Amino acid sequence: MLFLSYTLDFGPVLNATIEFMWGVLVTLGFSLGTVIFGTILGFAVSMGKLSRNKVISAIASFYISFLRGTPLLIQLYILAYGIPILFSVNINIYISGLIALSLNSSAYVAEIFRSGIQAVDQGQIEGARSIGLSSKYTMRHIIFPQALKNILPAIGNELVTVVKESSVVSLIGIGDITRVADLVKADTLKVFEALIYAALLYYIITTVLSQLIRIGERKLNKYAAK
Repeated sequence: MLFLSYTLDFGPVLNATIEFMWGVLVTLGFSLGTVIFGTILGFAVSMGKLSRNKVISAIASFYISFLRGTPLLIQLYILAYGIPILFSVNINIYISGLIALSLNSSAYVAEIFRSGIQAVDQGQIEGARSIGLSSKYTMRHIIFPQALKNILPAIGNELVTVVKESSVVSLIGIGDITRVADLVKADTLKVFEALIYAALLYYIITTVLSQLIRIGERKLNKYAAK
């Protein structure tokens, strides 16, 4: 029979709670910033993919395909280390991290927007054109408001995903939850305890965000039903 020879001791890790809380703030800041910039860029890319201009549509399609088809970590390293070496410039690691996460997220958000827009009955577009409404007006006042109902929950889920994926920024020295856990592990030698504490923090954040998203969905459905 096997017995654990390791004695759990969360004391040293709990003593670093303030540091972990700073890590939480950094993680939330990166996650919110990523969703904001990723959503704006993702919307622009989705419009490009839906464009009737074949060149613009092809560029947008390649953008989405490349960012979704390559690891986020590689994209982060390219921006944090590759670009500065190639162009002999210094880029703040926080800016590099935010750009990498935002670009990666925008590729997924672009597909969310595209699918949400295309889910709207195309007959409405034809009807709008038949009465002389411009494509811009039709998209802004008829198609997009309807697509928004399907898009918002998916954007909320993207936020939850970004919270977890943002842990990669710890690898370039950014002090998020994972980075703090690494430092605490090295300082206290309490590897398991530090990892469990970090995991619990991520779990709490994602659980709270998921509940808020569900509440928002219910309110949105009630509003749409009126």
